[in-house]
Amino acid sequence: MEQPTPERIKEIFDPFYKADINLWTAFTKFLHIRTFEKNEIIKDYDKTEKYINTLISGSAAHFVLANEKDVCINLYYENQIFSDYLSFLTQSATVIKTQALEDAVIWSISHHDLNELYSKSQTGLFIGKAISDAMFIRKQSEQINLLTLSPTERYLKLIKERPEIFQRTSLKILCSYLGITAESLSRIRKKII
Repeated sequence: MEQPTPERIKEIFDPFYKADINLWTAFTKFLHIRTFEKNEIIKDYDKTEKYINTLISGSAAHFVLANEKDVCINLYYENQIFSDYLSFLTQSATVIKTQALEDAVIWSISHHDLNELYSKSQTGLFIGKAISDAMFIRKQSEQINLLTLSPTERYLKLIKERPEIFQRTSLKILCSYLGITAESLSRIRKKII
């Protein structure tokens, strides 16, 4: 199992926040390796998020319950940072569930440890900024796509950016994430071919 290293963390965060390797050396000391089996709940509905996570292998998703059905609102794959961030920041329960879609290895930092890092030095504050920048950039991009792209355009963007997910994620979850029915996805695929 891959152990957390400053170099690996820097590689993951560099697209969002370029920082000196020394920053990530301090951060790495607080990371915990957590493993989850396929379909295992990482954080359940109406529970409080205790971690910021970096997905090292596997995949995960955020769901909300609507009309007694799980609705996928986020998909995560290798090298992505994720958390029920609202719950993490407020340390209160939310309606979001996080579930492993495949066997997953996650490097996590707890709310307590991150706050300890904040209190120790300015380095900790830079780490907090890096985390919030990465989470905000991803969420804002997803919201813009959802509001400005058609289902066909969202599907094509997903194929371009993460083509492997169509082999790794069930059609039911992909349809839920794209906000379309299985029939609509079938029509979009036929139209593209």
